[in-house]
This record gives sequence, structure tokens and C-alpha cells, in this order.
Amino acid sequence: MRKTTTLKKSFFILGAFILLLSGEMSAQIVIAKPNLGFSRACASSSFNKYDVSFVFSPETELSATNTFIIEMSDANGSFSDATVVFTSQPGEIMTSPATLSFALPETTAGEGYKLRVKSTAPAAKSSDSNKFAAYYKLQDSGFTINNFVPTGAYCAGGSYLLTIDNPGNGSNDSPLKYPSLTFKWYKQTSPTTSVFVGIGSSLSVSQPGIYFVKTDYGTCTSGSFSNRVTISEVSSGGADATIVSSLGSPFCPADGQTTLSTIAGVSYQWYKDGTAIENATGQQYQTDESGTFSVQVDLGGCTTSGSIDIESKGFESSINVDEENMMASDETLEVIVTTNAVNPEFQWYLNEALISDAQSASYQATAFGDYKVIVTQPLGCVVSQEFIFSISETFDPFPDVAKIPNLISPNGDGINDTWVIPTKYVSGTNTEVIIMTNQGKVVLQTKDYLNNWPEHQLELHSINQVFYYIINTPNQETKKGSITVVK
Repeated sequence: MRKTTTLKKSFFILGAFILLLSGEMSAQIVIAKPNLGFSRACASSSFNKYDVSFVFSPETELSATNTFIIEMSDANGSFSDATVVFTSQPGEIMTSPATLSFALPETTAGEGYKLRVKSTAPAAKSSDSNKFAAYYKLQDSGFTINNFVPTGAYCAGGSYLLTIDNPGNGSNDSPLKYPSLTFKWYKQTSPTTSVFVGIGSSLSVSQPGIYFVKTDYGTCTSGSFSNRVTISEVSSGGADATIVSSLGSPFCPADGQTTLSTIAGVSYQWYKDGTAIENATGQQYQTDESGTFSVQVDLGGCTTSGSIDIESKGFESSINVDEENMMASDETLEVIVTTNAVNPEFQWYLNEALISDAQSASYQATAFGDYKVIVTQPLGCVVSQEFIFSISETFDPFPDVAKIPNLISPNGDGINDTWVIPTKYVSGTNTEVIIMTNQGKVVLQTKDYLNNWPEHQLELHSINQVFYYIINTPNQETKKGSITVVK
């Protein structure tokens, strides 16, 4: 009798477990591939917010305790040690599609990152997003090399060592303060082109040319680059030893002593108004006096010399926008420069082209692109200051288009690359979208269309390809037509 009772209890527990398990298995959702609201992520202390959109279904299967999580891969696209960059509050997101915002960790640096979205109740995860470049720019301003001296020289058969200054002169923001940063050196080949020549915080140069270094932020644009230095090969008495003043020329005595720096050599002797200065035998010399200063430099096998006249005044400026800005196509961004310069002059540029009618301290920006404004005061320690910023369009994965298009050109130029249809047919409307070749082969069939066809590159030939679509709405409305794909 006991055995029978025990057996019944066992069957009862087993049956309850099976029912519970089947209930859990029935609660499932599908999360589509995340849609990035950016092409690359170039974060800094002034901007670090990026959007990612995704759809999921069915909405009814979400638990009130569910959270959505955004995971970011490593720089090579691997999720083996993924970083969680966003976690929603339980029950915060219950409808599809959804758009979430996240911030990059300060250690981000690479060209091959990916994102994926996960849910907790029920547990599910999306496929990986497209790859994207991402960097957190710890230092994103100009810095100096060679003590800001624009020239250097070496004797025939020798070399010249260029180094990043730390901390440098004046307001130099040396990237060496951030040990995780890496650097790439370049040799200029024309006023607008250069070639990569080395890595590291210093570079030994044995060929004449113009050299500079950038902080390595990959494909992200950055203001973290150095001044250019012209290196020459000389014999005794050859090239001039250039001298620079850390506070400019003229300089401002109220700011303290100015530091005079010259090219690197073996030994030095400084002069004021033609008279040797006692114990002034280093690469740099500090003074708060006006006058003509000169230096003689022994390069080790040859010598060179140079001079500079120094004096007074300066100004300060600021700008009211971030380095990276976003706005809608019908919006305007007012940019204002504030300065205490005397009779300042303003030059505004869009994509390196001078905006001829923009000559005041403010500008109403309506176009997307890379901007630059140069503030100039004819006299003073700081002759000019430059501010760089960019404006890009806010990304909308589901624009409200009026008609179903019959032509696309997926050539990667960002214009008409995918088949974008009216919002009443896209994801979340339960509308079936079918796309077929001209031979009747189905290449897409979904009730979750994301305005992303063709998601992968098509094999385009010299002749335009024609596809056919069928759109079936939940209320039995059917739309049919063709899509011509052009190169």
C-alpha cells in the first residue's frame, strides 16, 4: 500500500514538473538583429551617447520582470568576454520596436566591435549587429612635439630624435598623461597628404622632411595631433636653429616668463642682444625680458644658429557647441564664439571650404558636415585660435515615407541604399513582406520588416536587376510591384 502511494506521489510530481517545463518552454520571444543609430562611435568626455534600435516579438510573451541588456564585444567582435553597456529596468520596455541609449567604456579602442541585445524573462538574444569602429578619446586636443620648435636638423650620416612633449609648453595638453594611448607618426608628402612612418612616443629621423604624430583613434576624427616639424640634413654652418617662444612673439609678461626653445643638439649657448648669457647652455632658456635672443647649437660634427625678437598681449575664446553634434534635417544649430580679443576677425569653414558670408561671432548652421571657425586678433601673444566641430543627421530607422519605392541603389553612399517603405507596413504592424527574383525565387519573407533589404551586398552586374514584392496586411490589403536595383 505504501509503495502504491509513493508511486502515485512520484507520478504527480513528475507530471507537475512536465507541465511547468512546458509552460516555460512556450514563453519565448525572438529579438531581431540590432540596428545601429551610428556608423562609428567616437566618444569623449563631452559626448558619449549612442542609440541602438531593435524589434522583438511577440510582445505578449514578455514578463513584467523582464530586462533588456545590451552587450558589446571586444575590438575583434568576440563576445567571449562581453561588456554590458546598458541594462533596462524590469518591465521598462514592453513594446516593439525599442530604442535604447548606451555609453562607451573609457577603455574602448578598435575597429571591429559588435552589439547584441538579450532579454531575461524569457531568456533570448539577438544575432550580432554590424561591425563598427569605436574609440573613447581620453585626450582630444592639439599637443606639441620638439618643444613646439618647428624645425630640426642633423649632421650628414646622423639622426634627429622627435619626441612628444610632456607636459610641453604653455597650455599643451600632452597625451602622455594617459598611458593607455598609442601614437602613429607621419611624414608629409604634400600639403594635404602624408605616409605612416612609425609608432611610439618618439621617432628617430634620418631623412629630411616634415613630420608629425597623431594619437591613434583609428577611423575616428580627432583633434589629438601635434605640430609639424621640418627636419633637414646640414653641414657646419648650414640650416638655421629655429627658436620658439612658449608665450608667443610678442609675449605677455603678465603671464610669467616665456620659455625659448630650439632644436635638439649636443650643446648650446644662448645670447641676448649679441652678448653671451652666463650658464644659459640648455636646449631651453626662460626670460621675462624683451630683446633679440639667439642661440648657437652644436649638432655633433656641425653647428647651426638662430635668433628671435620677442615682446607682448593675447586673448581667450570659447565656443558653445560640442565637438560632435546631431540635428534633424529641418533644424538649425546656432553656434556662438565668445572672445575678449580686440577687434576680432572670424572665418567659418564647412568641409574645409570658406563660408564667404559668415564673418561674425555667431553662425546659423543648417547643413551637415565638418565645421571650423578661426578667431584672429592682429596683435597679441595668441595670433589666432581654431575650433573644430561636426554636425550629423539624427538617424531614423523608420522614416515616414509616402509611397512604396520601386528603385534602390545599394552602393554604400548612404542614399537610397535599402528599400524603405511606409511605416504602416514595417515591423510591429504584422504585415507580411515578400520579395522575389524575376524567376520567382523568394529572397525575403517576413512579418518583421526593418527597412533593411538588401541587408547584404547584392551581386550587381552591368544590367540592372528587377525584383518583385508582395505586401499582405492583416486586414487583407495586398500591394504588388517591382523593385529595380541599380548600381
